[in-house]
Amino acid sequence: MTTQDFKNKVFNYETEKDWKYQGQLPAIIDFYADWCGPCKMVAPILEELSKEYEGRLVIYKVDTDVEQELSAVFGIQSIPTLLFIDSEGEPMMQPGAFPKHIFKKIIEEKLLAPVKTEE
Repeated sequence: MTTQDFKNKVFNYETEKDWKYQGQLPAIIDFYADWCGPCKMVAPILEELSKEYEGRLVIYKVDTDVEQELSAVFGIQSIPTLLFIDSEGEPMMQPGAFPKHIFKKIIEEKLLAPVKTEE
């Protein structure tokens, strides 16, 4: 995802002062770099999750080496850093690599929870 894609699909920090999520679906944005070991461990997990939650969740990847402006805007200090955006559009930043079950827990409890209907 490029900085321009981010402004179009997620949040245009140049025109908006307050956070305003542009997307319709909850999202995870993975700030990574090709040389980062933990990032390489997370990549296949996110790939699986994007297939598993297709149509319910969007996963974007931002290469911090290429998109330095975007990384600076979010103050990315360590990678991987993940930006979780729930269905209400609220962002939650979390550095670190997680195992799949933790990602699923965050997705189910934080990202998709508000849109679940009572059974």
